[in-house]
Amino acid sequence: MLSNRYVRTILLSRVLLQLGIWIRNFAILLYISDITHNNPQYVSLISIVETAPIFIFAFIGGTFADRWRPKLTMVWCDFISAVTVFIVLLAVLSGSWYALLVGTFISASLSQFSQPSAMKLYKKNVPAEHLQSVMAMSQSLVAIFMVMGPVIGTFIYLNYGIEASLILTGGMFLGSSLVLTFLPKDDKEEVTSGNNNFTKELVAGLRYVQANHALRTLSLTFGVTGLAAGLVQPLAIFIAIEKLGLDKQSLQWFLMANGAAMLIGGMVIMGIAKKVKPQYLLAVGLLVSAVCTIGVGVSTLVSVTLILQIVSGLFYPCIHVGIQTLIMRNTEGPFMGRVGGTITPIFMGMMLIGMALSGYLKDTTSLLTVYMLSGCLLFAGVVLLGPLLKKKKESTKHPAM
Repeated sequence: MLSNRYVRTILLSRVLLQLGIWIRNFAILLYISDITHNNPQYVSLISIVETAPIFIFAFIGGTFADRWRPKLTMVWCDFISAVTVFIVLLAVLSGSWYALLVGTFISASLSQFSQPSAMKLYKKNVPAEHLQSVMAMSQSLVAIFMVMGPVIGTFIYLNYGIEASLILTGGMFLGSSLVLTFLPKDDKEEVTSGNNNFTKELVAGLRYVQANHALRTLSLTFGVTGLAAGLVQPLAIFIAIEKLGLDKQSLQWFLMANGAAMLIGGMVIMGIAKKVKPQYLLAVGLLVSAVCTIGVGVSTLVSVTLILQIVSGLFYPCIHVGIQTLIMRNTEGPFMGRVGGTITPIFMGMMLIGMALSGYLKDTTSLLTVYMLSGCLLFAGVVLLGPLLKKKKESTKHPAM
């Protein structure tokens, strides 16, 4: 797969992006938790700022990705992100920590134009039988930085401060933009005519998803699992502090364990990608995540929580690879950006609602209650996926005449 120039170049770009994102995100988390004395509302706000653009701009970005040249879009998005980071650095030096949130919001917004372009290039230039393996490889890359990212981000922030973290982040984004310039030149026929009505293209994307049974089912499952993820994502730091009695810096070790397991899980899926249907991967991943989420909320032992993080990490690639493969296999090339831009906001919108509620629910109920609720929602996601699993099973028993 690495012999494919598109796969090789995009993955190298993603290495630099992931490194920059982890350095930035951990620096912001630790910096803001320091100056706000671990205020859960502000900690939740960080997660909201990182994910809100996905809900707000994903559909618009996906539509533009179908209209614009993918290489050019990716290069400019990463370059503007780098410039934004350096502007934020100047604001922080003047004493405005809120600029960190603004800069993160802008960078995350630009990624909603860049990511669909990468998927569009994969769809066009990677053979269909290799798509699931490429998605597994991408997930393995994310897992590597789940291991390395927290350590690198924490080390840089604790030893060199927020300024050095932002400088390195900007450098990584700039490097990614440079790497992407080595992609082959965009084909002119890839670009939708600028004379086409933008609103009509938006509506066409919505109708495409509505008419596709698999994509409709994914949308429903996405909504429920997004809410589940949003409820617990901002609260991981409180598992370490309140449930386990550790300091906040210890969070990085749990994320490392989870990321190492994700790496192993991704490698396993790369080996079995052609043998297992993506809808089954997704169902198994959601089921295991539900059990592990409830377990983490109940556990007061470091060893048990660590084991649950490892098990969850092993099966998380099933969710990512299953979702991405189902979307790519059930979507025609000209609609790739719009389909991703339709389904992703459903997940992220519900995730944002969960994030907005997480701090309040923790304060009014308990950490355990929030994690139990999240686990139950993940179980519901498996149930909603049922019709798609049943349909696929029946289609194998009764082939079309």
